[in-house]
Amino acid sequence: MSPLLPPVDPSVTAQLVAALTPRLRKRLDAGVAKLAGRPVARDGDIVRLAVDDDTDLELHAPGGVVTTAEAIRCGCLLAPDCLHRAAAASAAPVAEMPDPVAEIPDPVAGEPSLTEAPRTAPPTSVPVSTPPATAGSAADDAPAGAVDPAPESATPAQRTAAAALHDAAAAVLEAGADGAGAVLQAELLRAAHTARLAGLPRAAGRAVAVVTALRAARDADPAHRLGDLTTALRDVLLLAHRLPEAAGPELAGLRGRVRQPYTPDGSLRLYGLFAEPVLTSTGYGGTVTWTADAAGRLYTVPDVAPGGAARAAGSADRAVRIGDTSLTHRELSRAGLAVSGATVSPTGRLGAGAGVRAVRAPGASWRAEPLDRLWAEPVAEQIARALASDLDVPKAQDTGLAGDTGDTSDTSDGSTQPTAQDGRDGRDGRDLLFLDVTLIGTVREAAGECLLADCDGLTVRLAAAHDDPALPDRENLRLLALLAHGRGPGTRLRVVARLTPAPLPRAVLLAASHPTDPDTHVDLGLDRLRRADLPAEPTAGTSVGTGDARPAPTVQPATASDEAPVHLLRRRVHQTASGGRRVLAFPGSKESEAARLRRYGLGTAGALLTALHATAAERARDPFGRLLPADTGRFATAWLGAAVYTEEVDRALCAAAWGASSPGLASR
Repeated sequence: MSPLLPPVDPSVTAQLVAALTPRLRKRLDAGVAKLAGRPVARDGDIVRLAVDDDTDLELHAPGGVVTTAEAIRCGCLLAPDCLHRAAAASAAPVAEMPDPVAEIPDPVAGEPSLTEAPRTAPPTSVPVSTPPATAGSAADDAPAGAVDPAPESATPAQRTAAAALHDAAAAVLEAGADGAGAVLQAELLRAAHTARLAGLPRAAGRAVAVVTALRAARDADPAHRLGDLTTALRDVLLLAHRLPEAAGPELAGLRGRVRQPYTPDGSLRLYGLFAEPVLTSTGYGGTVTWTADAAGRLYTVPDVAPGGAARAAGSADRAVRIGDTSLTHRELSRAGLAVSGATVSPTGRLGAGAGVRAVRAPGASWRAEPLDRLWAEPVAEQIARALASDLDVPKAQDTGLAGDTGDTSDTSDGSTQPTAQDGRDGRDGRDLLFLDVTLIGTVREAAGECLLADCDGLTVRLAAAHDDPALPDRENLRLLALLAHGRGPGTRLRVVARLTPAPLPRAVLLAASHPTDPDTHVDLGLDRLRRADLPAEPTAGTSVGTGDARPAPTVQPATASDEAPVHLLRRRVHQTASGGRRVLAFPGSKESEAARLRRYGLGTAGALLTALHATAAERARDPFGRLLPADTGRFATAWLGAAVYTEEVDRALCAAAWGASSPGLASR
């Protein structure tokens, strides 16, 4: 995938690939690889790609996106039936589809996640402006003898689109990232386009996320994460599996919504909490500032647009887009805001409509009301809240929350605001943790060094949120590690983190109180700590006398024997997403792994692993002994069951590690 080319609408790529002859389809991947290294020149809305010394290919992208097949023109003799047009579309980034933000049904009957149990009350972090009607009032308004209408079900077009998505995703799973070339990607993009036309923006967005992850994997992009590809594939298959039989509020949540609705919320008095950078896998960057009102409800002010880490760092000094205030994101994270005529989305994002007025107001310290109450919530309750919203579909993560990319949503003034769907701005803050920790050491992992901190007797691993060198997360983490190795051992810090589901207590650091001034804080993704910001090194014969310090507790690290071997099943799930069905068909220690899972009491995991290997190796033959095509649907169903199971077990183990109540399994 070439970031120099303009994004291409999924339907355009699917149309161009479908028009190729079978002979040209076999050469498509080689054509994509050839174009990846060719020079690119931009002239306004036209991007020229030099196919060779004598031939140029033009992509017309009015508005920055190629929306029709005719907008890709090639100067070779075989045009328009040449390979170059389809190769260029396959090499370009996928244009973002409308934001698949899930509808927010009634809090009692709604199902906001595909894999979680329904909630019974609205979350405290989401502003609720209109109280739900009571059952009694609804009954009074209903005419006597009225019969409740049948719940809405999926239309035939939606069932057809879900089936097409399932088949395309199953074919990708069959081949794996190594074998899912441009042709299979185009089929999945075609299914995504069909789903979008059928009114399934949520599934369409996740399908585009699969294609984006596949291209990153095949291009050896350093930003590629196998877990992201696995999650996106699981989401598409799970949506396609549940949509045909869903009805009522469940169907509304599975379908998703193209635009986020903004509702009036009157006047708000907000206090800056922290700001964090946003980076998406599809080339969007920016800043999101989190604020809270007097009741502790969270609101976000985003500024996300096309760009990379440089824009994410620079947008912190841009003025926020609310009213006439000149506050920057960096300033708002430490100040306050008085808003009149506010409009708010279901995820707590503040709108920037023409009728919104905002002026600067005094802020509040993390240790003063009303922000102090965020840290008063018990850790176990915070974890239960975070797990109830984590691993949502889509990662509103990354159509690309997901992270699920940058999509757009209405901002109540007719304009659109890009959203980060890797979990940074598409959520409502349920996954944020407000912790008081004591730094006690560091531990080296495969992804880098992590801080070890004591939190109410738990040893928590705190990792950097971003590894990009343009952002200060990793360097700030190294400086904070000095506090645990000589400069004030046992220093207490108040931090904001985002939960990372894992068998051990783990989170990524977003902000922390200043090491020498607890009344101020540091946004670890935007502010750079200096050595001068740390406490002075103690001299010989003196002790650290900070009033917020206490002796570091003894750490008892978990051993491998203490952990359930769920990784045996998870590894096979990830291997399939990477290498396809064939990697599980090879002979190996299948029975021993399943037996080990059963010895640890994970009988279901053992059965799922056995079924996954069995369906991978199962190939029927015709009367002449020739192998018949594999049953991709059955293999996809077995893989989906294993993927969903590992997700649920990971959440249960994470809850147990933090001492929180298990989120429970959702009914299927």
